[in-house]
Amino acid sequence: QVQLVESGGGLVQPGGSLRLSCAASGSDFSINPMAWYRQAAGKQRELVATITGTGSTYYLNSVKGRFAISRDNAKNTVYLQMNSLKPDDTAVYYCAADGLSTWYSTLPRMYDSWGQGTQVTVSS
Repeated sequence: QVQLVESGGGLVQPGGSLRLSCAASGSDFSINPMAWYRQAAGKQRELVATITGTGSTYYLNSVKGRFAISRDNAKNTVYLQMNSLKPDDTAVYYCAADGLSTWYSTLPRMYDSWGQGTQVTVSS
C-alpha cells in the first residue's frame, strides 16, 4: 500500500522559513514526478511545485524565487524549502506522486497518491 507522509509544517512569522518533507513508502517513485499542492481555507487546491525523477521542476509563479523543491531518490523523499514566507502562503500543504508518468503534470487528477497534508500558518 502506497503511503505519503508529510512533515515539517507549523507556525512561522512572515519572512521566516520552513522545510517540508514527504516520505513515500509502498512504491518506488524515483522515476516519477512528485509534487506539492496547497489548499487555503475557502480556496481551490493549487499546484505549488513539482519535480521529475531527473530533477526538472515547475513552480507556481507566486512562489518562484522563494520556494525550492528537491528530492532524494535513494530515500524516496521529496522536500519543499520555503523561504520569505508570506501570510498568503498559509494553507494545508499536500504531497502527491504520479506513479504512471515520467514527466510532470500541473493537473491534480494526474497524481494518484496523496499525503494527508500538513498545516503551514504564516502569521505574526
